[in-house]
Amino acid sequence: MNDRSGQAGGTRWQGRSGRKEIFNLAALLLAMALVAAACTGATPPEEVGGGEAPAEGAAPGDGGDEGDGDDQTGVNNPNTYVHASDGEPLSLDPARAALGEYGEQVILQVYEFLVNVPPDSPELEPMLATEVPSGDNGLISDDGLTYTFPIREGVTFHDGSELTAEVVKYSWDRVMEMDLPEGQASQLDDAIAETRVVDDYTFEVTLSEANAAFLTSVVFSTPAAIVSMEAVEANGGVVAGQPNDFMDANMVGTGAHQFVSWERNEQLTFESFEDYWGEASTFDARWQNIPELAARTLALRAGDIDSMQSTPLIVEELGDAEGACLDTEGVLLEPFQLAFNLDIPEGVLPEEDTVPTDFFHDARVRQAFNYTFDYDAFIEGVLNGFGEPASYIPPGVLGHSEDAPVYTQDLERAEELFREAGWWDEGFTVSVLVEDSETFEPIGLILADSLAQLNPNFHVNVLTVSESQFDEAHSQTPFEFAMWIKNADPFVDPHPYMDVYWHPEGDWGQRLGYANGYENPDQIAELIDAGKTSTDADERVEIYQELLQLLHDDPMWIYPAQEGNVQAYRCWVDGFAYNPLWKAMRWRYYEKG
Repeated sequence: MNDRSGQAGGTRWQGRSGRKEIFNLAALLLAMALVAAACTGATPPEEVGGGEAPAEGAAPGDGGDEGDGDDQTGVNNPNTYVHASDGEPLSLDPARAALGEYGEQVILQVYEFLVNVPPDSPELEPMLATEVPSGDNGLISDDGLTYTFPIREGVTFHDGSELTAEVVKYSWDRVMEMDLPEGQASQLDDAIAETRVVDDYTFEVTLSEANAAFLTSVVFSTPAAIVSMEAVEANGGVVAGQPNDFMDANMVGTGAHQFVSWERNEQLTFESFEDYWGEASTFDARWQNIPELAARTLALRAGDIDSMQSTPLIVEELGDAEGACLDTEGVLLEPFQLAFNLDIPEGVLPEEDTVPTDFFHDARVRQAFNYTFDYDAFIEGVLNGFGEPASYIPPGVLGHSEDAPVYTQDLERAEELFREAGWWDEGFTVSVLVEDSETFEPIGLILADSLAQLNPNFHVNVLTVSESQFDEAHSQTPFEFAMWIKNADPFVDPHPYMDVYWHPEGDWGQRLGYANGYENPDQIAELIDAGKTSTDADERVEIYQELLQLLHDDPMWIYPAQEGNVQAYRCWVDGFAYNPLWKAMRWRYYEKG
């Protein structure tokens, strides 16, 4: 993927390092600190830009969608909900969408699951199943291995086909049979021993072992979305190990919005589904691809869009925008992460890198990086104060503790560790791959600046690439860089955080070679596995408390911050809600005007 001329996949990597970038970072942080000083915390929606939609009869917002027109209350595009994001999916297929990829956000608008996370609670509610299985209702067996789902009758797919237990089984079995490397088949395959159709409207699942996170993190997960069996069979069917071209570019689900078209690099359009089994949406919808944050912010101010993918950087910008609202309550369950690669093949690193392939095998090096990073600069500067130090289990998730150990910048301790590890006098150059983003890229620049200030012989080359390039590189095995920056995905239960990001045999543990670095990988694995299979909440909390200390002392990541929640939308959006467990705004819950 990466040749020695700085080219990757035919596109030039944008390397950023050296004195000029450090100076620019200092200027950025100074400017953002001034912005943060003007911001005293969460801003109630009613206080932003006046906090109300224009009064009845007032002039509409600037630059509304001409195709939809404006109504007499000043609500632009009254029949279409327009959301602006900074990218677009790689695939629309639940069997192929990668964890954290934009496909997951779009799939959530069209497809549905057996259970659902509602707007105002982490507690599951029925969706395509009429009950959430539990021991009390008899839908989970005494041994915790068999789950029975009564399937909702009278549900119609967007192609007119009917939902049955057979279709549910087909949807899940399809993902596991395809088993695409970029997808999330392991979410199902690792948990499930057997799926079975009991009758037309009863679906049964037997697990390979007890799993306390099964409902929250498997049943409500992208690969568990229920797809139209008729649509798949009419368009290529299921072929093991092969993507389905039709499903990559189309969606046929049961949700309140149905897929219409995808204009690549521009927009995806959706219509309200009149035959929806629940309460039908009152508007159509459009996902607009606007990569630049400034352009999205201007569009929201003008009323051309109803909501946008946001960062804390927009709080001050939208503070005086008439008709714009901000939701800044709480935190996101997606801590920022900077990864260490402990499984680097010989000869794949960028030629500027001087680190050996076993550079991060030494826990002292990983600890030293953690102690070097300037967390305050990131939280107060880049995040505009909307963030907090991050533990490995986010707030509100079982096992989270305010007393959990977290790293803070300690340059004296960092120097001690680098000296002990033998790198202080020799120095090093290492590259970090990062998606071009208003929040991700500064993490790399802050790391580069922090290390350079600690020791001028320490160099970090920040390789900034487009979202599509990053996702392509991010999906490769083996991973061809020593470090990369992203954020975690939100989960209801602590096990997925531990399994995906910390388990030596988990998704990233295998790909990044954690077993090469953990002092006792078997102990880590056994504790994480025990947290998964225990059904005693108190016992699980004890397990996670032990893990939080072990993982702090033997880190595989830098956690720059837990990002505060910032969602920007027009005040004419009625019933706006955002549950951090959703991964995206869900238009089906909103109305306009």
